[in-house]
Amino acid sequence: MTALNDWDIATGVGVTALAVASGRAVESGRNDRLVDDPYAADLVRAAESPVEMPTSPTDEAPLLNRMADYVAVRTRCFDDWFAEAGARGVRQAVILASGLDTRAFREEWPEGFRLFEIDQPKVLEFKDSVLDSKNVRARCERHPLGVDLRADWAHELVRAGFDTELPTAWLAEGLFPYLPAEAENDLLDTVHSLSPPGSRLMIEHTELPEELGNSQLNEIALQWGIDMTELMSGERKTDPAERLRPAGWSTSRESFTDIAERHGRQLPADEALGAVFRNSYALSARLED
Repeated sequence: MTALNDWDIATGVGVTALAVASGRAVESGRNDRLVDDPYAADLVRAAESPVEMPTSPTDEAPLLNRMADYVAVRTRCFDDWFAEAGARGVRQAVILASGLDTRAFREEWPEGFRLFEIDQPKVLEFKDSVLDSKNVRARCERHPLGVDLRADWAHELVRAGFDTELPTAWLAEGLFPYLPAEAENDLLDTVHSLSPPGSRLMIEHTELPEELGNSQLNEIALQWGIDMTELMSGERKTDPAERLRPAGWSTSRESFTDIAERHGRQLPADEALGAVFRNSYALSARLED
């Protein structure tokens, strides 16, 4: 697996982060958009990636334009989840491996809301430099934390002002597929240790093809200069819900294909992407009182 501290905005896992931002940019240009991200296109352009990244629905990039539907549905799902958490009194959140996420800048947050973004320092530095150049300011109390998730990030999070007594909304979007089983379990244990009752956790959970290296998905990724077998763990991992429930978390899940249908969208069903989309879920958990 590629080391997280080797993250580069234009290669490897950096391309996947740009692809997500590209998806938000494309969606934002649609008349029936589910997401409005006015900053995604600026981030994509500033990266100057050698891989063609569309920033509007009219750009000629068929594969990434098809993926934009999934990005839009996933983003809208998690946006709504944050809004619900805020409406229910949650005033603190952590986005794990936040990448080029712009929620702190584009969403409406309750007064006094505190949002922590954890990722590699140069990831956050790139995003902040682009947004600063556009005079974009966060709409909440934002705390970017440049730290490797394999390090003692819990200690650094508390040092940065995280309140272990406040119910927290944790988001793991586009993260778990890249984690080996041991790292995934460690992350869940750490989240649990920092969460008082009433905390919430949302995970994008994807059941990847068993033969990832031979899949059409990897063939497509190789065209972008990405080998999915190097980025993603090939281990068969335990469903996160099975680890959370014994620790007192109630869990529920909904497939992104079902979420898409609720919003009047249909995700691509071709062999390359459809198999992944059909096996991708929003896994929601709440630590009971």
